[in-house]
Amino acid sequence: MTSAVTHSEPIVSKVTPAFNILSFLSEKRHSRHHTQAGIHAFVQGVMEGSVTDYQASAWLMAVCCNGLSLDETAWLTEAYVDSGERLDVSALMGNGLGPVVDKHSTGGVGDKTTLVLLPVLAACGAQVVKLSGRGLGFTGGTIDKLEAIPGFHTALDNAALISQTAQLGLALSSQTPNLAPADGTLYALRDVTSTVDSIPLIAASVVSKKIASGAPTIVLDIKVGLGAFMKTLEEARQLAEWCRAVGQRLGRSIATVISSMEEPLGYAIGHTLEVMETIDTLKGQGPKDLVALTVELGAVTLFSAGVETSLDAAKARIQAVLNNGDAYALFERWVSAQGGDVEAIRNTNQLPQAKNQLPLLAATSGTIAGVDALLVAQAAKMLGAGRTKKEDVLDLSVGVIVHKKVGECITAGEPWATLYANTQGVEEAQQLLSQALSISVGEVTLPSLILETCLPDSITPNMIFKALDESH
Repeated sequence: MTSAVTHSEPIVSKVTPAFNILSFLSEKRHSRHHTQAGIHAFVQGVMEGSVTDYQASAWLMAVCCNGLSLDETAWLTEAYVDSGERLDVSALMGNGLGPVVDKHSTGGVGDKTTLVLLPVLAACGAQVVKLSGRGLGFTGGTIDKLEAIPGFHTALDNAALISQTAQLGLALSSQTPNLAPADGTLYALRDVTSTVDSIPLIAASVVSKKIASGAPTIVLDIKVGLGAFMKTLEEARQLAEWCRAVGQRLGRSIATVISSMEEPLGYAIGHTLEVMETIDTLKGQGPKDLVALTVELGAVTLFSAGVETSLDAAKARIQAVLNNGDAYALFERWVSAQGGDVEAIRNTNQLPQAKNQLPLLAATSGTIAGVDALLVAQAAKMLGAGRTKKEDVLDLSVGVIVHKKVGECITAGEPWATLYANTQGVEEAQQLLSQALSISVGEVTLPSLILETCLPDSITPNMIFKALDESH
């Protein structure tokens, strides 16, 4: 991934000179730096239509080849934010109910952390205003998962978001298309022009939506591995550095946690299944890896926001609200506040149920050496848990339960996973899952889940002020 970083001048106030798209394209084609005004004019032109799709695509390709400086990336992020609405959380500031925080994940397989973390943070004294999206790809997004709860209302207007947060400590809604809309427009072009994998462009996309969401303290969970967009730790580190540095330039406190996505998080993949695992976790009975990630993300959030004076104290507080029932009680109140059927989470048989449960048996005995998160996600999609197009309708009842994690022993003929299926894609899912499991007869090194945690001020000078590719 190209992510050239260079020395640049401090951010200055915006001006509006005459804009020439051909000169702008030439600047980046020849590896020259844009001005703040030029980037804002470019984004405005994209939104107004005076910059054509083919011109915007040419610029995106030039960025992928020649990079953006930190200042250019911050200005692009700023322009994305300015292209639409911002959620005004000022009414929550100084109301005595705790700091306003937000959390974002770059996406993973079985990642239901948001469902667990929001009531945990609220139970610990933070206010969480969360705008989440639907899934497009392997499995659904947070909004899709919550819709497995009958009646749960995921479309709140801004006033309802703020009002509910003030009363309850948390609120979540589907993301409005008016939030950083320029990012959405350019992302659609990136998706069809093979220009997605530029770290400055990814950082601007992620950070702009978080800034537009209003919270002054932001924690990013950056996934890396087979089931994540970032495939290597070095790429994940670069993205984390860029996001923190851009946040710092634009007055936002951003902390990052890099977590592994080689195997699914927890055991459940699929909407109803993940809601059920969320409930278990909030009752203190969750999978070890999901609990560990929740505690890490929550502790970083509470410490960064000043709720706790140390990470250890924050971790202890989070573990306490998971064990004493406070977090689960708040989850029930959250579901009720957004119209969800609380009885359905008390008796999960009332959630959408798949007709068939099909066990997958281990062919040999040994130690689990790998559970390929990508293949598991693809299998869940075959069953109907994921979308190919935005308008696709999800089957909220289907998915996969993985019974074994890396490092655990298994006996030939023992179930290592179970398909929860109706009629769609069963054979295809079984075929994919037959390739997902690796069994070793020797010892297996247990993988690390939390690979790196950096607080907002942890910006590496070598990363920010030294070009990664001198040729740019």
